[in-house]
Amino acid sequence: MSGGRLARIGRRTRWCALVGVLAAVVAGCSSGGSADAATVVVRVGYQSKTINTVNAGTLLREQGTFERKLAELGATTGRKYQVEWQDFPSGAPLTAQMIAGKVDIGSMGDYPLLVNGSKTSGFGADRSVLVGVTGYNLRGSLNQVVVPSASGATTLDDLRGRIVSTSLGSAGHGMLVDGLQRSGLATTDVQLLNQEPAVGASAVQADQVGAYAQFVPWPQLLIFRGQAKLLYDGGDNGKPTFHGIVARESFGTAHPEVMQAFLQSVKDTSDYIDHEPLAAAETVSRLTGIEAEVVYLYNGPNGLVTFDPTIKQPLVDALAADLPFLKQVGSAGDLDVAKFVDETALRAVYGAGYDAARASTAPADVLAGTDPVCGMPVGDPRTASEVWFDGTARTQVAATPTCAMRAVEESNGKKVRAVYVPDTPTGTRMFASAATWVLDPAAPPTATLLPFATEAEAAAYLAAHPGTRQLDYAAARAAA
Repeated sequence: MSGGRLARIGRRTRWCALVGVLAAVVAGCSSGGSADAATVVVRVGYQSKTINTVNAGTLLREQGTFERKLAELGATTGRKYQVEWQDFPSGAPLTAQMIAGKVDIGSMGDYPLLVNGSKTSGFGADRSVLVGVTGYNLRGSLNQVVVPSASGATTLDDLRGRIVSTSLGSAGHGMLVDGLQRSGLATTDVQLLNQEPAVGASAVQADQVGAYAQFVPWPQLLIFRGQAKLLYDGGDNGKPTFHGIVARESFGTAHPEVMQAFLQSVKDTSDYIDHEPLAAAETVSRLTGIEAEVVYLYNGPNGLVTFDPTIKQPLVDALAADLPFLKQVGSAGDLDVAKFVDETALRAVYGAGYDAARASTAPADVLAGTDPVCGMPVGDPRTASEVWFDGTARTQVAATPTCAMRAVEESNGKKVRAVYVPDTPTGTRMFASAATWVLDPAAPPTATLLPFATEAEAAAYLAAHPGTRQLDYAAARAAA
């Protein structure tokens, strides 16, 4: 056989192989990842260590809620449904896999959501759409700046010329830039170091950076472990922050029953967190290695996260307000936020009650009851506190931070896992052990001890109230 004929056969063989590969790819894309005509494969991306998305990832996967609903669907449709879970460290690699057509549904933070939406906006039917929310904080307190425990910094101004670890293009990065601007600083006044959250956390522990600006749960995780202290709360920027769920529009169109089953599962898991927050925290802790006390700070009553799948208008407005920053730093392009939002499946899940649920921002789980130490009703979120004693199935409520400190001191040496108190100026939930305490002798007996999230807040109160004095945690307990 001649060399020319061999060459022609070789070219034809390679072309046939290429056609076969392309055909397989097209078939996979058109079937939404189906293994065969009777099986629908649902590829779900999530971030296991992001507490704000556990109802669409870690906890949802563990409880098998989605799989059970798909099995029920299969009994009706005669089809098989297979779920493939993919864990990611952050929103960026998850978005990359969605762009590659390898993830159908994913959960991520508000900034990555915008990046995802803008990068896929030109994909036609394969563009990403926002189909639900996992959890939110209307103040923005899920993003924070912390500094090493031994740092002398008390305000953002103290970071001039210092290295600040963050993930560029993340909500933590955006929060930091907003905070710097509010403090009269430019981004160039600090040295930004682009690092994944876990890498930056190690840098804080090694005292290699001056500060660390990140999203839930990393700052509070370092605080709880005694490796950092809070310098700036993103809530001071007054901009809502949240995590949400995106899906490939083509997948949702082809399989609306799957999208509805997924979002119903997210709603059911959110309801479980609200009704059994302590058990949920213990489960998430076991699965992620994040201490249950940290998880409970976020998902407990009066917690930092409100778990609610509905897409509320303040959150949509926040997306529109955040987009210019991402375009400025080159992380995102143009995006019509209104068209990015697709509530079709959510409305099918909630029925006629969707608009009312969407309009409500009242937390589903709040601290309530009677304080057993001070004998007072518990209800005011600006003062309601909580003590978690080791070996107990339930936490103990306290009407005020002062009453919580009394509960600890009068517990006959019970081991305390955590004490949760609200920041005096804002009501934001925090660890009592990490607070800066102020003793105000002029206050009522049940309110003489006031916790502050930052040293700067405490200093402002001390300056405005003669006769008050600052205490550390041990002294505050003793003073109770």
